[in-house]
Amino acid sequence: MDNNNTYNFLLSDLKNLRGVGTKTSNLLKKKKINNIFDLLWKLPRTYTDRSISAKIKDLKIGEIQTITIIPFKYNFPRVRNLPNRVFCKDDTGNIDCIFFNSFEGYVKKILPLNKEITISGKIGFYKNKYQITNPKYISENASLIKTKHNKYSLTEGISESVYNKIINQILRKLPELKEWHNQNIMNKFNQISWNQAILELHKPENIGKYQSDFYKRLAYDEILSSYLVHSDIRKKIKKIKKERKKFDLDHQKKILSKIDFKLTNDQKKTLSEINNDLKSNQKMFRLLQGDVGSGKTIVALMSAYNVVKAGFQVAIMAPTEILAMQHYKLANKIFDDIKINILSSKSEYKTKKKIKKQIPENQIDILFGTHSIFQSKIKFKNLGLIIIDEQHKFGVNQRKKLSDKGGKNCDVLLMSATPIPRTLTMTIYGDMDLSIIKEKPKYRKDVRTYSKLETNIKDVIEFIKKEITKENQIFWVCPLIEESKKIDHSSAVKKFEYLNKIFPNEVALLHGKIDMEEKNRILNKFLNKKFKILVSTTVIEVGIDFPNANIIVIENANKFGLSQLHQLRGRVGRGVKEATCILMFKSSLTENAKKRLKILKNTNDGFKVSEEDMKIRGYGDILGFKQSGIKMYKLADPVLNSDLFELAENEIRFMEKNKTDTSKYKILMKLYDQADILNDIV
Repeated sequence: MDNNNTYNFLLSDLKNLRGVGTKTSNLLKKKKINNIFDLLWKLPRTYTDRSISAKIKDLKIGEIQTITIIPFKYNFPRVRNLPNRVFCKDDTGNIDCIFFNSFEGYVKKILPLNKEITISGKIGFYKNKYQITNPKYISENASLIKTKHNKYSLTEGISESVYNKIINQILRKLPELKEWHNQNIMNKFNQISWNQAILELHKPENIGKYQSDFYKRLAYDEILSSYLVHSDIRKKIKKIKKERKKFDLDHQKKILSKIDFKLTNDQKKTLSEINNDLKSNQKMFRLLQGDVGSGKTIVALMSAYNVVKAGFQVAIMAPTEILAMQHYKLANKIFDDIKINILSSKSEYKTKKKIKKQIPENQIDILFGTHSIFQSKIKFKNLGLIIIDEQHKFGVNQRKKLSDKGGKNCDVLLMSATPIPRTLTMTIYGDMDLSIIKEKPKYRKDVRTYSKLETNIKDVIEFIKKEITKENQIFWVCPLIEESKKIDHSSAVKKFEYLNKIFPNEVALLHGKIDMEEKNRILNKFLNKKFKILVSTTVIEVGIDFPNANIIVIENANKFGLSQLHQLRGRVGRGVKEATCILMFKSSLTENAKKRLKILKNTNDGFKVSEEDMKIRGYGDILGFKQSGIKMYKLADPVLNSDLFELAENEIRFMEKNKTDTSKYKILMKLYDQADILNDIV
């Protein structure tokens, strides 16, 4: 079977398998098993050893055992609800096979009289006689029974024996694929083929062998397939020849001389990388990644300014209206020689109509807003740059469509304040060029982090009283508790009522039942110092600056991962004053919780925090990953297999540098759930 036929077989409908009808197929699809390939990655949790055969006289009651018997008599009662019974024997004694709700014809078929049959099941004892009730493993071919049978996490309605039959049927039909890896890579996995590796993966004795050659070979395939797809997208975008953007850096220097702070070395380096992309004849598709408070916004705005000076328009999209307004106000403050505007749901009808008319007439240089600025009704005259704040909400396909939207002369810059561990950077953002800002502005002080038992809340209240006399503001965060909005809502209201008694008319409340307009109104009031304390059940928007908020209290801090706590901590300390984060716990900390707290106390570096978070919690729980819909690997793990991620990255860089023909990897990319992306590539 060639690779194309293999591809068709592996991605074919489950109903093509013998014994899989519509009912079983639908049950499997509930487990997100849509084709034969999907089924290969539902790995056994443990196994039942049915390989050792026993004699009837040696049977152990209550245990699963395998015996070879001869049926010699049937008993099919005509009385309803009584079971069918088959009397069986071996040379040491007798045993009854009991069947409830089984037809007479079926029983006779599987247990024909006077034939040697191998049977396996849990041994019972009733009225001084051994019995097996409703045995699932019965065959004249002893070799089919006398083996180790895998146990899977089953979907309701499918028995273990049926599931094993389906899996074994696939494994027997599994064809040899033409190898896609070069000899150097194959040497690292002891020459094991994809086919051999799959077969080894499903052997009972190999359960949990994560460092074996077969497991690592398959994990590497997964990683490489993801990197190859991203590489193809990068190459496709780089092939697009655009008009070079010509601008004079003297304009940039003039603006930077007006602001009341100096750019960090990381900011200067990143701005230079972006400017080089803008001036080139290749389309920019770049991610600007930085820790909370590292100053990504000013870099993005300066890039937008340079594009405008080159004669193009810019669209800047933020996830929320309040963040879009914050960017707009900052741009208004530093730019006095270009035309900017903002489009939001709050904009009056006349304003919206005016903006929609001005944009295609090139009367607006930079347009700020939420996702609404990319509506089909908004037509730009000469869009040269799209900037998206908080990129982690966009998947690979969305990024690609975004890149296509502005036309060939439109560059794309995406920003994220979620630090990503090194091993995941290529996995998630591999289709993009990457700029990282780690260095914080010199005026930003580290946030002091403390822990407090909830029973010591009076100490926290006294501390807050002192801070309020210094004109500082406080965030008080009530986290998700068992994913229950109802509990969140009531606990936040309770805390609001408690604090409002101590600080009357100084406390505001945010929770999930408040609509977006009211939420923005409350946040704006807090921004304008109308309240001293904001109690919130939600994660306060990443990126919003509340320069006067210097204290954040986080209740039930153990409910959060390290990265989430770091993101919340980043809501304070955005001004020149020193800030404080207080993590509150209901009871004494576990050793693991103490370890996490120590990491937060020792560093304000989000990249270090995210690395440690991944080690403790696993990569699937890092902030934003699950919510963003990013594909989770089936086998590969960025912590356990960090060497494989590095190997795959080096291999991709080598292929790109040497312009290696990657056509032999097409089936690899297609198989590993990348077909939707590849439609535009292959």
